[in-house]
Amino acid sequence: MADTSSNIITIDGPAGSGKSTISRALAGHFEYAYLDTGAMYRAVGLKASLTKTAPDSDEELALLLDNLDLQILPGDEDSKVILDQKDISLEIRSAEMGMMASKVSARPIVRKKLTELQQQMAQKGSVVAEGRDMGTVVFPQAKFKFYLDATPEERARRRTEQLREKGMAADYEDILSQIKQRDHDDSSRALAPLMPAQDATIVDSSNMTINEVIHFIAEKIKTIQHNR
Repeated sequence: MADTSSNIITIDGPAGSGKSTISRALAGHFEYAYLDTGAMYRAVGLKASLTKTAPDSDEELALLLDNLDLQILPGDEDSKVILDQKDISLEIRSAEMGMMASKVSARPIVRKKLTELQQQMAQKGSVVAEGRDMGTVVFPQAKFKFYLDATPEERARRRTEQLREKGMAADYEDILSQIKQRDHDDSSRALAPLMPAQDATIVDSSNMTINEVIHFIAEKIKTIQHNR
């Protein structure tokens, strides 16, 4: 397998930390492809919901994964997600689908399948990979690793605003509660728990603008490249 370590930028972090926005911007800045792995888990969660697949049944999930027809394409804002030939880009962005994604992502059979797909995608060219275990599990060899964080309150505020801008119903207190629950679920699970890679740069964006975060990460990458 070819060495792709210098062609991968990983952006990990909890729900609502701004990973998608920052990753898309960095992908554009460096002319890399944007790999939205969170959308992949949300798509599997949606399919499990639609097909009444039990998220804790490996047997049922195996059947779902064997028949998984999933495409992640560039979009104007969020990635365009095509499941079974249908655009589900908007459907998967609800808080409920975020919780469903957390449930299916805790199953080894799901993580194995999607990790393989993600690694295959990275073999095709340079990528900015965004998710929760990009730097720790999927691309541990990556040279450029970042962990993007913010307070639960700030993340809930951002997510509420984002959903409302899309015309979707959003209650701040409900979203804050869901974010705290998902933080607990994602960080306490035995398989690929949410945590920074040991060699990741941690970026607390609570009091930073999007442009400030992008500038900080881009400059950090350039410094690492220069010092190699």
